[in-house]
Amino acid sequence: MHSSHSCAIFAAGTYYGGEPHGDAIDADTLVIAADGGLDHARRLGVHADIVIGDFDSLPGGAPGTCDAGPESPEVIALPPEHDDPDMLSALKVGWSRGARTFRIYGGLGGRIDHTIANIQMLALLAHNGGHGMLFGRRGVVTAIADGSLAFHAGALPAQERNRMVSVFSHGDVSRGVTIAGLKYELHDGVMRGDTVLGVSNEFLDERPASIGVRDGTLIVVFPSQAIFPAFSTTIVPAETLGPLSSQVSSLLNPSR
Repeated sequence: MHSSHSCAIFAAGTYYGGEPHGDAIDADTLVIAADGGLDHARRLGVHADIVIGDFDSLPGGAPGTCDAGPESPEVIALPPEHDDPDMLSALKVGWSRGARTFRIYGGLGGRIDHTIANIQMLALLAHNGGHGMLFGRRGVVTAIADGSLAFHAGALPAQERNRMVSVFSHGDVSRGVTIAGLKYELHDGVMRGDTVLGVSNEFLDERPASIGVRDGTLIVVFPSQAIFPAFSTTIVPAETLGPLSSQVSSLLNPSR
């Protein structure tokens, strides 16, 4: 059984050309393909350790005997009707294998409802003491709960034109919000889910920057060219994100 503190997930959404190829992924990183994300991983030369989904977005369906071999991925097939999106199932499996940091490719763009759901899952990871990042065309989306992100000086190349950083409250109220080292700073402030306060801030050259929240959850968007920030939280990581969904719950029982 592959166990790792970090996990890369390849989803079936939009890819922009900046995703890592096989030789750019650390050998200790657990790689999971969520349904149709397997095709994207293959095109990038990335070997998936695990493939999970109901395989409604993977041409040809679930990997079969043609994929058998010593390097073949573990296949976790889900029923067509289940509560959790394939992405959430992938996160649950990655968490169960020891991962607490997740880099998610193909999780932005495409259907807006999938994008919103994936951002909610970033918050779920943060609430359980983990950290996830969604990679888009020019930006990375992440979430922090009762914690902080710290960017060191020079985290963004001086010639990079996209210097924008945006911060949003994911819940109704986030208290003790501190933004330091960016063009606009906030100290021990309050951000609300229905008030736009932190959009379009900006990195400054050669200055360290940090974004933190004492009580609440923040969604942060920063340039994809930036060196990844250090993440910290006061939340003790949960033992599990919950069991895999294998059937439709009574709350979501479909009409017949």
